[in-house]
Amino acid sequence: MKLKHTCLATAAVVLLAHCQKNDQAAAPPGDSAPAAPSAALMTVIDAAPSGEPKAIHVIRETAKPGDVITVSGRVMGNVSPFVEGRSAFILGDPEVLTPCNENPDDECETPWDVCCDSAKDKKRGTATIQVVDADGRVLKEGIEGVGGIEKLATLTIAGTVAEGSTPELLVINATAIDVAP
Repeated sequence: MKLKHTCLATAAVVLLAHCQKNDQAAAPPGDSAPAAPSAALMTVIDAAPSGEPKAIHVIRETAKPGDVITVSGRVMGNVSPFVEGRSAFILGDPEVLTPCNENPDDECETPWDVCCDSAKDKKRGTATIQVVDADGRVLKEGIEGVGGIEKLATLTIAGTVAEGSTPELLVINATAIDVAP
């Protein structure tokens, strides 16, 4: 079962990377200026999450696809928590994970990768957050930097547990994202 979920997660990352390469190949040369966020992405960024946020490790135990939930956490859990060219990222549970820069005498240059935590804690304390279109596809635009969403930013997210999500691989389709000041 564990191997199956690891394979599914790996396949999802490879698929997203493949789609991104195809999009880059289609882009006209010299068109490198970042585009303004789409109305669909800004609708989610501008919406206010409702409901009492719960920790990721708590939600993982009971959430089922289709459940409407609210979670809180920080953008962390991997050296590259954002999926390049897509509105998707990893949210980490600060009750389970600790950014390396919060450990005394730690000089890690990428504290959001939480390299000081175990692989088991990273699995238990992370969720994939994505913003999808009306057809359920992840928006083909980066979300890093939009509305203050940065590495280690503290966020509250309301959304729906995505189809195919499991306790081992929690995926949330965000409908509202709030960035803590």
